[in-house]
Amino acid sequence: MSKENKNTIKVDVKELNLWYGENHAVHNISVPLYENKITALIGPSGCGKSTFLRCLNRMNDLISIVKIDGSVVIDKKNIYDKDVDEVSVRKRVGMVFQQPNPFPKSIYDNVAYAPLKHSIVKKGKACDELVEKSLRDAGLWEEVKNKLNDPGTSLSGGQQQRLCIARTIAVKPEVILMDEPTSALDPISTEKIEALMLELKKKYTIIIVTHNMQQAARIADYTAFFHLGKMIEYDETETIFVNPSNKKTEDYITGRFG
Repeated sequence: MSKENKNTIKVDVKELNLWYGENHAVHNISVPLYENKITALIGPSGCGKSTFLRCLNRMNDLISIVKIDGSVVIDKKNIYDKDVDEVSVRKRVGMVFQQPNPFPKSIYDNVAYAPLKHSIVKKGKACDELVEKSLRDAGLWEEVKNKLNDPGTSLSGGQQQRLCIARTIAVKPEVILMDEPTSALDPISTEKIEALMLELKKKYTIIIVTHNMQQAARIADYTAFFHLGKMIEYDETETIFVNPSNKKTEDYITGRFG
């Protein structure tokens, strides 16, 4: 890191390795991810960014041939400890995927489903208020407030992605993971989601995988460059883009490969 950092570490990754069967896909990654900051993970396709991202909320547990060692400590607790339930991890660490994936339910039920299921709220006024607040925080309320009973799938792509963000924040996570959340969207929708992320980082710690280097430069406080399953360099975004310390990082950013 280029200078002493006064930020609070929210997620502390230490010596994280992941194998798909015999394939060593993520190599010995140690990185501090800071609270109320946006960290972008960049690098060519197949370099381990999304696999690493899914380690942060134990999504890779769903794949039978995966083996993981190392630690992911959130607020002093390793999420891979035997006494930690992966469902509770995914409540604290929400995820937004590349393709908007609303449930086949109404806009209202998309947001209300998980909070009701986890007993965060009961049906009625408290639930109504949580749905409204989540949709407001996701920048979608004004566009949908008169059609909450319409299917979530009836919205445009950009609106669907903001609905998925509302659904994620409705369970009050501490960390939000985003796996190329704008790659399927048009430029106007992308701009809205980027503005939303800058707003959301006031309340959440955000880690985003992006192929869009300009996006990383626009919104991320920190950037990690991945290549062939290894984290080559991690620093403040401006340093990574203006004065990277590794030749590979510079070659990727200037378009010489990737």
